Amino acid sequence: MKGPRPKSSTEYVREFRERMRQEGFVKKDVWILPEHAQELSAVERRLRLPGGADTRGTEGAATAWTARSLQAALAESRPVRAGYVSLELLEGVQPSLHLVMHEHGDLPVFVAVSGEQIIVESLMWPVADVLDTAAFNAHVLRTHKVLPLSNMAVETIGGVACYIMYGALDTHSSLANVIFEIETLAENVLNAAEAYAPFLREELLEGVA
Repeated sequence: MKGPRPKSSTEYVREFRERMRQEGFVKKDVWILPEHAQELSAVERRLRLPGGADTRGTEGAATAWTARSLQAALAESRPVRAGYVSLELLEGVQPSLHLVMHEHGDLPVFVAVSGEQIIVESLMWPVADVLDTAAFNAHVLRTHKVLPLSNMAVETIGGVACYIMYGALDTHSSLANVIFEIETLAENVLNAAEAYAPFLREELLEGVA
């Protein structure tokens, strides 16, 4: 028996935009050089905060993170304490973290610690939702570098082949850098859902534009 169909990132785009409107934010398009995309993303997040600043530290972790130690640290971080992010530890042979990014339409993000890497990933959409996978894959390879710190891949989730977006850090990265990677990935998922919309089945795009 098949489980529920994975929720597409286009649905999170709709929820994200509605949440932003309800909170009084306005969308502004800007023109910048591609190499400044990461800096602009950080500025945008700061400007959503009262006072427009975030004073998280940038020092590296003294010891390597584990899923459990990272969960404990994130639980005390400003985004989680302020209610912008919900967090839970998923127990198993290899524990991982499940985050719900409330400021990004309740987008789910998963964090795993594997060897010397921290992997941060989120579902984009099932492969079957893409009209022409060869054309889409070629386009992604030509354009993925404009999404800072993130890459795309195909994984099987619940028996369904899906595109995911992911990023990776060293396990000694600072908590600030881990949080930045998580937030950047969430931003990139929503931006990619908009940028790659022409490659998706039309019924997925209702309410996204």
